[in-house]
Amino acid sequence: MGGVELVLGGARSGKSRHAADLAAASGLPVSYIATARAGDDEMAERIARHRAERPPAWRVVEEPLALAEALRREAEEGRFVVVDCLTLWLLNGLEAGEERFSRERAALLETAAWLEAADRPAALVGNEVGWGVVPLGALSRRFVDENGWMHQDLGRLCRRVTLLAAGLPLVLKGEAS
Repeated sequence: MGGVELVLGGARSGKSRHAADLAAASGLPVSYIATARAGDDEMAERIARHRAERPPAWRVVEEPLALAEALRREAEEGRFVVVDCLTLWLLNGLEAGEERFSRERAALLETAAWLEAADRPAALVGNEVGWGVVPLGALSRRFVDENGWMHQDLGRLCRRVTLLAAGLPLVLKGEAS
């Protein structure tokens, strides 16, 4: 029943709903790690909407940067962990500076490997952003590159990788959940 599922897709593809469905279907208590920061009114509204949609019994941790630490703390035996979302976490990490970003990224990969080895159930949600045109600015290109590399690294570590499009899951790796 354990193992980590990397849930990828574009904006409004159904990623978060799929991860929430996995958590609910597990029958386990759920920890939900949210990585978003409310930098503007529109993002604050999105965060409020997500909060309202979560079941009240779920334990919610808002952690925009120290994700690996939060994952290890929340991944108790017999608990399902949802991380939503890796892409916002990546943006927060890049904004924190190169040294901190490198340290947090390495810790995330180490923690994902630990979750797999310990057979702890988790769903890690990330946006697939590399299917469009090559961004014009250096920072935008770096973001797209880092996001793609992070997904590749996690895809190798995770037991399952699922791509969502139009709310429909396509299992890329592992068996359907």
